[in-house]
Amino acid sequence: MEKIIKDGKETELVLEEILTENNLTKDEIVYTSHDKKGKLFQGTLKEVTVYKKTDINDVIKEFLKEIIENMGLEVSFETTTKDERTTIKMYSNNNPIVIGKNGHTLKALETLAKQKIQNDTGIFYKINLDVSNYKEKIQKSIERLAKNTAREVAKTKIPVALDNMTSYERRIVHNVLTDFKGVKTESEGEEPNRHVVIKPE
Repeated sequence: MEKIIKDGKETELVLEEILTENNLTKDEIVYTSHDKKGKLFQGTLKEVTVYKKTDINDVIKEFLKEIIENMGLEVSFETTTKDERTTIKMYSNNNPIVIGKNGHTLKALETLAKQKIQNDTGIFYKINLDVSNYKEKIQKSIERLAKNTAREVAKTKIPVALDNMTSYERRIVHNVLTDFKGVKTESEGEEPNRHVVIKPE
C-alpha cells in the first residue's frame, strides 16, 4: 500500500503540504502523526504518514476476496463514502453464507478487515461492510420496531425490553428514538445478552 511520509514542525502544516503537493483533499486520505527527533538544533519534529482511502479500500477488497473465494464463493464489490465512513457492499453467488446466522459472519469479516488495516497502518479505519442490502433492510426493520414500541411505551407508561441485539443494532434504536417525545432508551445487560430498554420519560 502506497504511503506518503513527510516531517515538519506542526502536523497540520505538514499535512497541508502533502495535500497540496499530491493534489489531494482531506476527505480523500487518512493519516497518522508522531514525534520524531530532528537533526542537530531542529528539536522534535512531527512525522506525518498519509494513506489514500482508495488504496485502503483496495487492500480491504483484496483481503476479503481471498477469504470469500477460499469459502468457495465468487464476490464483487461496490464502494461508497458518506460522512467519513466508507461502505463496501459485497455481492456473492451465495449471500446468506457470507452474512451468516444473524449476521455473525458479516460482522466477523468487518472486524477482520478493520484489524488488517490497523495492523498495516496503525489507523482505526471507519468502515461498514454490507452484503447486498442486508444491513439496510435490518436497519429499517429495527427502526420500525423501535418506533412502534416507543409509541406503546409513551401511551402506557410501561417500560419495554427489546430482544438481545448487537451493538450496531442497539445503536440504531438509540439513534432513531433520540428525539422521540415521551420515551428514553437505555442499554442493559452483559454481552451477548445486552439489549435496549425503552422507558417512559
